Amino acid sequence: MSIAPLAAVPSVHRAAPVFRGRIGRDARSGHYAVPHRYRLHLSTACPDGLRLAVGHSLLGLGDSCPVTVLPAVPDGPGGGHTALGPLYEASAHHYTGPALAPVLSDDWSGRIVSTRARDILRDLDRFPGEERAALYPCGQESVIEAVEQMCDEGIEEAAQRAGRAGAGPAERAAALDVLLDTLDRLENRLAGEEYLVDGRLTAADVELWVTLVQLDTVHRCHLDASAVHRVAGHRALWAYARRLAAHPAFGRHLDLPGIARRHHGRCQGLEAAGAAVQILDWAGHAADAEDVSCR
Repeated sequence: MSIAPLAAVPSVHRAAPVFRGRIGRDARSGHYAVPHRYRLHLSTACPDGLRLAVGHSLLGLGDSCPVTVLPAVPDGPGGGHTALGPLYEASAHHYTGPALAPVLSDDWSGRIVSTRARDILRDLDRFPGEERAALYPCGQESVIEAVEQMCDEGIEEAAQRAGRAGAGPAERAAALDVLLDTLDRLENRLAGEEYLVDGRLTAADVELWVTLVQLDTVHRCHLDASAVHRVAGHRALWAYARRLAAHPAFGRHLDLPGIARRHHGRCQGLEAAGAAVQILDWAGHAADAEDVSCR
């Protein structure tokens, strides 16, 4: 079953990453895949950081590519992290922008390889080591990219517009329609299925799960009770989110207090009636994941 990309939703406009190096298999590439050379710097309160933390755990790269966890709320100018300042300064002469996370750095050179989360996860998926299932299975790339687009445009951007302070009723209603249509399509995709692609965990599940975390813990706060009720009515989708939250590679990385602090530190919207209606007990499922990981 294919997932058609969205056609009528404006593209998400994001600032171009400063560093877009790639890790390759060829030693002549400069950044070639070798254990203990690279390091991730991330905050799990940030959606991109959470995606990388989950993917890193699924790939079992704890020993070969260590992770430095950053504070939930950036402590530097422009939303950057002061701990990343030396890396940015070493990687770009006279760099004046914010030291943003996530970052994949090269411990050999002391410089940044990439700040683009999806490129980083794709490169980690090709990292050498023990045999493991790929997060980007061959032949499924277009399906995973369609899920990424649906998460970006059909959920993340649509939910922001549906709950944006100052938006008119027509704009909010149109954005809510896009959000609900996207959730409907994903609900149908998951009917009778445990995962989105290939009958097993892939990067598509990482993308969607993190997006659902954001939808419930952040965007829900700006939707009215009726909209939240309609969002919560996608039973297969939220049951899927609940199952993954109980998986050690997913739930144990949830920093719910950090997400809340980050949200309140950045948010300029108004809380709506839906704020009091939580869709999932994320804290309880995260605790279940911790219990499983300790067995």
